[in-house]
Amino acid sequence: MLLFKVMTEQRIISIETKIAYQEDTIAQLNDVVCKQQNQIDNLERLTQQLINRVLDLSETAAHSAAPLSAADERPPHY
Repeated sequence: MLLFKVMTEQRIISIETKIAYQEDTIAQLNDVVCKQQNQIDNLERLTQQLINRVLDLSETAAHSAAPLSAADERPPHY
């Protein structure tokens, strides 16, 4: 009976240790996922700003009777 109790305690300690490591790993992974989501949100916001800027420039160029500036023209190799 004593041997069974010792083995059971060792198994419980082993399981508790594994659970502690798993909880730590989950917390670390959660931090990474949160940081990545923040990066994704920032990139989506930036992409939308760039799209809006390009659309604004396109509309301005389409409605403008003046020729495009040298900065807006395509280089000759295009």
